Amino acid sequence: MQELRLSPISYIVLGFVAWAGEVTPYGLKQLVAVSVGNFWTLQHAQLYSEPERLAKAGYLTEERERGGRRRKHYAITDKGRRVLAQWRSEPTDEIPELRSPALLKLFFGADPAELAPPQIESCRRKLAEYERIRDTMPDNVPAGPRLALDAGITSSRQQIEWWEAVKVSADGHSSRTPSR
Repeated sequence: MQELRLSPISYIVLGFVAWAGEVTPYGLKQLVAVSVGNFWTLQHAQLYSEPERLAKAGYLTEERERGGRRRKHYAITDKGRRVLAQWRSEPTDEIPELRSPALLKLFFGADPAELAPPQIESCRRKLAEYERIRDTMPDNVPAGPRLALDAGITSSRQQIEWWEAVKVSADGHSSRTPSR
């Protein structure tokens, strides 16, 4: 079996396969959509190609249904568990990425007074979504997803506060720009 370079997508796939026990690429897509998809951008096609790549390298097993849609089902191997455990145990000092179309437009001279209101509204919608997830989360959800959700809630609140300050500054009600 070949050794390959593992990426964040590799660890997302390994992590979810380990949690689920066995999962199809479509199942991975569903899991990502309601969890890490809130803070990690990825193309759904990667959730179909990456499990196959990991299976070829011995990190997952692959079984195809004999009839029907002939879906592929993946399960984690001991090798996959070991590499996932090693990755989780290694601290990181990588700086998080901030990818925001509004900030990009702001950087290149867009009117802050026009940008701020829709950003405030979208951040409020996301905050409400996160709070709904938190309020309906089963008690048996591990600490990791709970902490990540808390980070999303905190970040959304900070974004709302920052965009409100941008709006106030742009409207001429303050002589300073937000500094947070």
